[in-house]
Amino acid sequence: MLRLDVDGRTLDCEPTETVLDCLDRNGVDVPSSCRAGLCQSCLVRATAGEPPIEAQKGLKPALAAQGYFLACRCTLREDLAITLESELTKRRPAVIADIHALTPRVLRVRIVPDEPLDYMPGQFLNLETPAGDIRSYSIASLPTEPWLELHIAIIPDGRVSGWLRNDAMVGQAVSILGPQGSCCYTPGNPDEPLLLAGTGTGLAPLYGIAREALRHGHAGPIALYHGSLVPSGLYLHEELRGLAEQSASLTYHASVLHHEPGYEDLPQTPLDELIFSHSPDLKGSRVFLCGAPEFVQMMQRKVFMAGASMSAIHADAFVAPAPAGAKA
Repeated sequence: MLRLDVDGRTLDCEPTETVLDCLDRNGVDVPSSCRAGLCQSCLVRATAGEPPIEAQKGLKPALAAQGYFLACRCTLREDLAITLESELTKRRPAVIADIHALTPRVLRVRIVPDEPLDYMPGQFLNLETPAGDIRSYSIASLPTEPWLELHIAIIPDGRVSGWLRNDAMVGQAVSILGPQGSCCYTPGNPDEPLLLAGTGTGLAPLYGIAREALRHGHAGPIALYHGSLVPSGLYLHEELRGLAEQSASLTYHASVLHHEPGYEDLPQTPLDELIFSHSPDLKGSRVFLCGAPEFVQMMQRKVFMAGASMSAIHADAFVAPAPAGAKA
């Protein structure tokens, strides 16, 4: 049996359980959602002892150097002392300013925190409902806008998306944690070609990244691709068309796998095929990939083979929430 010290409280940790499981079992309140190491809502910091390397995979080197690790990915190999107190996981009060259905399956939710949030478009935050359920959502808004905009896919029986669709109201108090993530635009190379590609609500971070690049006067070509099974899944389609028409550097491309009446002009082709028909050579390009994990993983390989360097590929794969019965 190994010992886990949590801000001065000592817990016995089973050799086969994760730190998150141990905290849950002992009634220690710590945020968690995906339980797969991607949402990073269960980030904690070691104050004595060394967390295993696998518990720090996906973290920025600066965070790992400070002792941060993911509780859901950590199985103890030695006694460890941790703290749950961190600006990175601090709960911040906020209120819902607007809830609008962009499609029958996608909500646009705008949230106003009590205090201004320092973030970059494309990062993600964790939204906590009054019931304590937490989910991760990418930030689609710009720092110059008075709200945080989230694009939320409605999941069947989803505890958070279902609450937002059926019960949440404007003025409702919620909490946010974050921001986190490095899938975001950083100025400094204004002539570099940018490729942004996503499926479903993977458009949310790309929408923020594209507009942030334009806000900074990015002069290189910005190619934004959005894919959906059917045209009705291409939310913000007309807005993005209009944005591209007004910009000298932005182009917008959409594709579907199945047509619907009135949308016969859309390419009916897999998104990756459409992308590489326009951009077979990606050497020197910066690439942002968001959405379904299988799409992101496939595209990471393909854009690398097309010439993009690994350091220039930024990915944000969306994952399903923790299964019913797990703490979320």
